[in-house]
Amino acid sequence: MSVSTAAIDPSVCAPLPVLGQDVTVPLVTGGEVTYAALDYAASAPALQRVWGDVAAYAPYYGSVHRGAGYLSQLSTDLFENSRRTVAEFLGCRAEDQVVFTRSTTDSLNLLAAAIPANCQVFVYETEHHASLLPWRDAQVTYLNAPRTPGQAVETLERALADRDPYGPALVCVTGASNVTGELWPVKELAAAAHARGARIVLDAAQLAPHHPVDIAELDVDWVAFSGHKLYAPFGSGVLAGRADWLQAAEPYLAGGGASRKVARRADGGVDVDWHTTAARHEAGSPNVIGVYSIASACKALTEAGFDNLVAREQELVRRVREGLAQVPEVQVLSLFGDDAPRVGVISFVVRGWNSSHFAAALSAEYGIGVRDGLFCAHPLVRTLLGSDPQDPGECGAPEAEPGERSLNAIRVSFGAGTPDEHIERFLRAVTELVREGAQWKYRTEDGRCVPDRGTAVQV
Repeated sequence: MSVSTAAIDPSVCAPLPVLGQDVTVPLVTGGEVTYAALDYAASAPALQRVWGDVAAYAPYYGSVHRGAGYLSQLSTDLFENSRRTVAEFLGCRAEDQVVFTRSTTDSLNLLAAAIPANCQVFVYETEHHASLLPWRDAQVTYLNAPRTPGQAVETLERALADRDPYGPALVCVTGASNVTGELWPVKELAAAAHARGARIVLDAAQLAPHHPVDIAELDVDWVAFSGHKLYAPFGSGVLAGRADWLQAAEPYLAGGGASRKVARRADGGVDVDWHTTAARHEAGSPNVIGVYSIASACKALTEAGFDNLVAREQELVRRVREGLAQVPEVQVLSLFGDDAPRVGVISFVVRGWNSSHFAAALSAEYGIGVRDGLFCAHPLVRTLLGSDPQDPGECGAPEAEPGERSLNAIRVSFGAGTPDEHIERFLRAVTELVREGAQWKYRTEDGRCVPDRGTAVQV
């Protein structure tokens, strides 16, 4: 998979309006500044377009699939039209199903519950925990971190060659790393999987907000992603793809909506006829607003021109990488090297700094929100840092005091709503902190590095 910016002028694409773009936050050094949200990889701010669509619909909220009234019918149409919008956004095949879930994690756990018995699952150690951990009831082979896209394909081919050729198999792979932002060779991995009779699911949580995803073109069997990374509010996600394993599996949740007919038996038991459509795994009252917000975000990205959005983001990636390269103390983390295509997700460490201390200073002294920790990808970050897999360190929780070396990293991430000024402020802040040090003292409190109020550094 590659990102092409040829014949596209990034200057013609302005940042998309997002919620919170005018929010100001206090600085420990005094005064306030507009908040620079540079933690898109965790949760991207909701697009104003999405929020406006949801607000316009809210007065017409009604029960889905279960009511005869006008608002119920309107909400049902909106819900099912949203399903079609998402299918179109993902380039789904005619026979594919779109199942609405709570998140990427929920989507992959749903698929894990639906895989056939004795299914072999192949997962790279580089995955986010959402795609690394759900396969507890399967025979799992964890693949070592590759150092090139070609090595990723070769590693998978070797592993699949050793598997039982007659049993079901599933490969799980990310589209873009939530740690390095690097794009994975999804189409090539799909071809390798299918050549050996395996299926493949794409974790597109970090890919879909930054780059078009086409199920048919990539030839993957399923795609999973979350609304809150795609500029929609929390609480909604998608699993889209082949229907057969989903139709054959027991419902993910048993309850109303998943059942087509329920009847008592003479012996006192219950017979249930389950749906074979996506409703089979959507029991209970659905998150209509969450689903609609995902569809609205899909439309907004498409109408803005995804190619232009990609081009502008690539320009921001270039600026950040070139700016960080000017600071010798900064080490950017990478699996595939400097030339690898990537989205707007960059992780790094700073020599002589505890990562949590550095991130806290960016927030308290510059109003910049980044992420520090292991990013729910512990094996990958430890591999990139060259530390032992058994070393301490938790996702988002520092183990060292300010000023001490930590086993965590710092992640800056951005996207369609990021203004140029936020990138410029971030690079200026990194340079000043490294060269001049923090202006404030910090301490660890409840597992977080925080400013020690009233204790500025004495000059």
